[in-house]
Amino acid sequence: MWSRFFRSRRPFSSLSEQEILALAISSEEDDARIYQAYADGLRDTYPHSAKVFDAMADEEHTHRDRLIEQHRKRFGERIPLVRREFVRGYYERTPDWLVRPLGLEKVRGQAEQMERQAYRFYLEAAKRTEDASTRKLLGDLAVAEKGHENLAQRLEGKHTPEEVKQEENAEERRQFILTVVQPGLAGLMDGSVSTLAPIFAAAFATQDTKQTFLVGLSAALGAGISMGFTEAVHDDGVISGRGSPIKRGLASGIMTAVGGLGHALPYLIPHFWMATGIAAAIVFVELWVIAWIQNRYMETPFLRASLQVVLGGALVFATGVLIGNA
Repeated sequence: MWSRFFRSRRPFSSLSEQEILALAISSEEDDARIYQAYADGLRDTYPHSAKVFDAMADEEHTHRDRLIEQHRKRFGERIPLVRREFVRGYYERTPDWLVRPLGLEKVRGQAEQMERQAYRFYLEAAKRTEDASTRKLLGDLAVAEKGHENLAQRLEGKHTPEEVKQEENAEERRQFILTVVQPGLAGLMDGSVSTLAPIFAAAFATQDTKQTFLVGLSAALGAGISMGFTEAVHDDGVISGRGSPIKRGLASGIMTAVGGLGHALPYLIPHFWMATGIAAAIVFVELWVIAWIQNRYMETPFLRASLQVVLGGALVFATGVLIGNA
């Protein structure tokens, strides 16, 4: 199958001048669609940055029109269907749906990569063209693509002045916190703290590492499924603005399971006291990680976050030990 796939793709060096023009036309159309998709995806949350990509899409349409006019002069109205996937070694484009969610830095990075690739294509295409007017057009487009980085900077200066950039970056960070950090932190806290009592109660009641591990595994996975499902179904994010319920559910569920598994996995060690000592040390690390996340993203004073988390965790841990020894 793969050999047939590669045979169906032609090397760039084998393309005629008409096919090179056709490839350039389809590439400009694809890039315009991608930029327009970026603009549409950013418009609701980052309207100023969306205008940058609207303008870049318009620029690509202008390039396409110049290429079509050149093709019409030399080869007539019929443009061969030559697309990038038909040409071996030609640069790839990442569809906009594969780079979602459309974070500002992500789409800016994609746009820079697209312009660099287009610049190299026009340079190589111009080298393979003997017609003077076509070579001049391709060379001009190479210069234009090279200058797109400056164009993007000028457009950003026009549409996204520094205060607007700061506002949009703050909005992006806020959305990340609402969609990922908050549900993930809630899950980590629930998984790390709520599973302490059953795991250590089972540990001290049985002093059997295998049984303790099974209790911990079931508690962690059960809590993860419960937290993830609850987070995903209780708020669709439309009114609250907290983002995709699937992403929030995954963040909450995965971090809940991770929090519980952290101090359950040491009980794979057959020596009870060694496993318990390692589990207790992991609990200590988990609680400090929670305090750090609260301080880093939720702006909770570190001392207060530490006291709350460590005190709560210590009480739950002590409860489990007391019940296990009863």
